Amino acid sequence: MAYSFDIALQNEFSLEENIALARQFLLEQLVSRGMICDFSVHQPDKEDGGIANPHFHVMCPIRPLKENGKWDAKQHRVYVLDEAGNYVFNAVPTTDWGRPETLEEWRKAWADLCNARFEEKGLSCRIDHRSYERQGIEQLPTVHEGPAVRQMEARGIRTDKGDLNRWIKATNSMLRSIKQKISGLMAWLTEAKEKLATVQSPDLAQTLATYYSVRNAGAYSQKAKVGNLKRYTEDFSFLESKGIFTIDQLHEFVSAISDRVFDLNDSTKAKAALMKKLKDLIRLAEDYTRLKPIVDAIPAKGGFGKKQEKYKAEHDSEIRQFYAVKRKLDNAGLPSKKLTPKQWQAELDRLMEQYAAETAELKPVYADLKKLRDIQYKVDSVLHDQQCREQQRKQEVEH
Repeated sequence: MAYSFDIALQNEFSLEENIALARQFLLEQLVSRGMICDFSVHQPDKEDGGIANPHFHVMCPIRPLKENGKWDAKQHRVYVLDEAGNYVFNAVPTTDWGRPETLEEWRKAWADLCNARFEEKGLSCRIDHRSYERQGIEQLPTVHEGPAVRQMEARGIRTDKGDLNRWIKATNSMLRSIKQKISGLMAWLTEAKEKLATVQSPDLAQTLATYYSVRNAGAYSQKAKVGNLKRYTEDFSFLESKGIFTIDQLHEFVSAISDRVFDLNDSTKAKAALMKKLKDLIRLAEDYTRLKPIVDAIPAKGGFGKKQEKYKAEHDSEIRQFYAVKRKLDNAGLPSKKLTPKQWQAELDRLMEQYAAETAELKPVYADLKKLRDIQYKVDSVLHDQQCREQQRKQEVEH
């Protein structure tokens, strides 16, 4: 059995630098533990753009080598007495290579190695081995696809996990853009209100009319003037449809959008987490159904039990996998231990529909904010000119 994982290449480094870092990382973190490892670099193809996430793939055996050069067992049995006084065994790994804590150490070591090289090169960028949630970044996490799903997607075969990740990535991109626009608008509104404290506050329609009047004064053709009139009509119609006529009403509108966006963010994040759990449960239920007949077919212990021992030896991997799956299902925190994969699938389908509907709500929000950012520029231009004229008038009065 082999242990494998992927590590992202850094676009700031050349291919040679990435390979050198990969070798250093593997020697320091894996080979030093006595592991034998093989790695291959998956980089974009120059002709067609290649893969979207260049990385190097690491594969190493999970079994350690003995001093005599032979393979050791990946785990050994420790027998203990259960509550009934019978001996049962626990499978204890021979090494710590498969522990989540070890993987966490490797992730941090790779981040530290890259960040040290960034600093050497005088680059300000840094990477973090922690998840977005642990970093406090509000971003929906994608689900792990695995090599089989990635191979299917590469061949043009759409998968449930691939579709879910495409939704999540599109939603994350839109949420980032929306939050940036909200942040920019809020900062501008604060500044605009400060400007309006010394300048008479016109309504937004009048401000836009002033902006386009200035543009028309410098227009070189009648066609340009007609275009300005058309754009003014579109801007005014948009504000009128939203009930926005003053800076204060604009502030209230953006605040309401902000609240709705954060509500949608929390809701989609919760749904994405639940969808991931349901997908895992459905996969476990399928494995349970597939493996249970093998366990049920274990011969009864009779005589010297040789028949049973032989059967268990022949199906050792499937029997171990069955009990591992059963433990995961028992510890899943379900309201009922009864396996209901059809109900889980129905709930998953329902959540995916809700998730799609909620993410669809973000599109008109994005369009509104994009329009408001455009209007912001025009209004700010007029307010700035008014403030400059007011300051010039004050200076003339003082002199």
